Amino acid sequence: QAKYLAQIILVGAQVVGRAFMRALRQEFAASRAAADARGHSERPQSAAASRIIGISLQEAQQILNVSSLNPEEIQKNYDHLFKVNDKSVGGSFYLQSKVVRAKERLDEELRIQAKGDKEKERKAET
Repeated sequence: QAKYLAQIILVGAQVVGRAFMRALRQEFAASRAAADARGHSERPQSAAASRIIGISLQEAQQILNVSSLNPEEIQKNYDHLFKVNDKSVGGSFYLQSKVVRAKERLDEELRIQAKGDKEKERKAET
């Protein structure tokens, strides 16, 4: 009796273990596919900036609550959020740091776009 019970427990554990490993592999593959899709959706320079600064363009736009890369709107929202999250007025240094990183990422994207526009102008002239 005990032998059969031990076999049932062992077989059950193997089935659950295999199912868990299969689910883990599928989740890993889905995560990798999503990461690849995010990486390929951005231009190479933009993707590199995301890796260096540590924030994606979309995340930076969400943090600063901007929908487009408008320098005036970015600066206005940055100034407001930086001031509101100042530690001297009860804000959070962590949130203030996120605001600074988001601004850096958006400034880098604006720089990349300006560089691309200059290259297009040079190519159009020749």
